[in-house]
Amino acid sequence: MKKSREPFNAKQFLRSLTHQPGVYRMYDESGDIIYVGKAKDLRKRVGSYFRAQVDSPKTQTLVKQIAHIDVTVTNTEAEALILENNFIKKYRPRYNVLLRDDKSYPYILVSDHQHPRLAFHRGTRREKGRYFGPFPNGVAVRNSLRLLQKLFPVRQCDDSYYRARSRPCLQYQLKRCLAPCVEGYCSDEEYNEQVELATSFLQGKNQQVIDRLVIKMEDASGDLEFERAAGYRDQIGALRQIQERNAVTGNQQELDVIGYARQGGIAAVHLLFVRDGAVQGSRSYFPKVPHNTEDSEVLLAFLLQFYLNDQVERRLPREIILPEQNAANVLDPEQELAALEQALAQKIRMTHNVRGERRQYQVLAQKNALNALESKSHQASTMMMRTQALEQVLDFGRPITRMECFDISHTMGQETVASCVVFDQQGPKKSDYRRYNIKGITPGDDYAAMAQALQRRFDPVKNAKIDAAPMPDILFIDGGKGQLSQAENYFSDWSNSVGKAAPLLIGVAKGESRKPGLETLILAGSHATIPLSADAPALHLVQHIRDESHRFAITGHRQRRAKVRRTSRLEDIPGIGAKRRQRLLQNLGGLQQVKQASIDQLAAVPGVSRDLAETIYHAFRDE
Repeated sequence: MKKSREPFNAKQFLRSLTHQPGVYRMYDESGDIIYVGKAKDLRKRVGSYFRAQVDSPKTQTLVKQIAHIDVTVTNTEAEALILENNFIKKYRPRYNVLLRDDKSYPYILVSDHQHPRLAFHRGTRREKGRYFGPFPNGVAVRNSLRLLQKLFPVRQCDDSYYRARSRPCLQYQLKRCLAPCVEGYCSDEEYNEQVELATSFLQGKNQQVIDRLVIKMEDASGDLEFERAAGYRDQIGALRQIQERNAVTGNQQELDVIGYARQGGIAAVHLLFVRDGAVQGSRSYFPKVPHNTEDSEVLLAFLLQFYLNDQVERRLPREIILPEQNAANVLDPEQELAALEQALAQKIRMTHNVRGERRQYQVLAQKNALNALESKSHQASTMMMRTQALEQVLDFGRPITRMECFDISHTMGQETVASCVVFDQQGPKKSDYRRYNIKGITPGDDYAAMAQALQRRFDPVKNAKIDAAPMPDILFIDGGKGQLSQAENYFSDWSNSVGKAAPLLIGVAKGESRKPGLETLILAGSHATIPLSADAPALHLVQHIRDESHRFAITGHRQRRAKVRRTSRLEDIPGIGAKRRQRLLQNLGGLQQVKQASIDQLAAVPGVSRDLAETIYHAFRDE
């Protein structure tokens, strides 16, 4: 989008704006979306930003930066809710409350196979199938899978195990699987019936599952298939026991309880998951909150973004209990709850005035929110205190806003990986972490590896590329004077060629026994050491940064090394193309046989000369 050369004409824009529901997007002069909102009436809602008297400082600041507004009309307010949520997740405007969603939630997967399996899943949803959750933690998923195995005889084994079976496994003997892996034990119709029942159970339709099983049992009994009818009877009995147990332990079978606390620019939202009459787990969230944002807006944004996120196959609660102090402002006259229910296509009760067992859950969620806020605030204040201590030790003269640290990791010179971690005044900034796979150097040459890593990190800045990461105030090099000299050489003419000041370079050398507290900080240029006691906050900060860099480098190196082990080294041997590789594998029976073959055996393969056979032989021995 082009920059706006004239100030935004609000009156002219509002004159042609519709009264229909929809979503509006506000842009600044650079074309970036700075705010996304939804409205039941677009003209009234957008017009409220440009009234003569606007009380909110946040709104006043926002309006000053508006250069352009786009609107998208929707059929209903519920559609606008969904579209607003999608835009916020996509563009992450700086004046919206942003929920930093945790991607590590575990799910239960019902796979999309001929004979679907029930499985634990965490991470990217690459496998086709239906995902149920999210669950608060892995224990809750595994407990649910064990329960499902007792109720529904659906396989939970891996595909490799499933394909290799020639006879039923122990799970079939325990009546926990119908053995679809072996022909003749169950039909596809019988198996898919159990999969459908398990799916309905995961959706919370317990009574519907029981009703269907009762009909199945009666039909089987009427057909004189008493053994099958007994199986349905046992399933019904197990489900009844679960319902009776829930009635004993509590009536709150599906309930989410929200606690909220805010202090010092940090907001904490704590969510308790109550399922089957007990708290299955909890999570704390720390949304990014723009300045001068009301608590009610933060809480409402959390509700919309959390419950509209990944809504397909999500097991939503029947009731949501809000924090007592903020609920009145959330349940406002615009009927946000009704719109949320319509968007989710499910009736949800939302309340804050509760008693008895619900009240206990509400108090517990609030306590957890306050505890999470205190821990987060303590972490932030500790980081700030350590950063300020480092500023004093270095006599820096200005606030330190960005620190980076480089580390090199390899095994005997192989699969060298350089890591770059980034810290700011809030702590690790993991979104800016980078790894560099080092190539074209002598194995084990850490100096050359460091030089290459520095070039790949800072050459884009030198060449003034748009997507280059900002320059750090301090650059730590994990190593002694030799490693530090590589950084000194790289930045020697930086000021003349780039026109900007180079970062302060500091080497972090390990102590004699490599014990924490004995590190030596070496300044670039003079190579003078910075004396710090073992309990100095500035040293603790440097240790934290160095340890994080070390961890990040080792993790990347291990991943790369594991990938190499899974990859045929034939591709890396000079003179071996696709055809020769295929001939070697076919004639010798596989990669392991090629690795173990003698020079004569390799030379006997058509198209492989004696010299090439020796090259292959020694390549695998050197590996």
